[in-house]
Amino acid sequence: VQLVESGGGLVQAGASLRLSCTASGSIFSKNDMGWYRQAPGKQRELVASITSGGRTNYVDSVKDRFTISRNNAKNTVYLQMNSLIPEDSAVYYCKCTHWLSGTDYWGKGTLVTVSS
Repeated sequence: VQLVESGGGLVQAGASLRLSCTASGSIFSKNDMGWYRQAPGKQRELVASITSGGRTNYVDSVKDRFTISRNNAKNTVYLQMNSLIPEDSAVYYCKCTHWLSGTDYWGKGTLVTVSS
């Protein structure tokens, strides 16, 4: 499974960004997907996840601001990020959990920087 993230960048506080992660090499619709982030000096944390059935989960700090979604026809998972704050600055990684093997695959990440 190969994952390619895009959509990161430098924005001001209050702005929005949409991250995309396109997958190949597996039956995308059957895989659970997630977005993680890692800020300098901190551990990688789950931001949001979406199951193959469309059930979503969010870390408390992004609830009501971020939305995860998927387009199975495009093999892509999205993270819509609104009302960004400096604390959201991090490298954002896409993760795919293979539906059959349970193996986790990671993208290389996309950098999000929010200035105050």
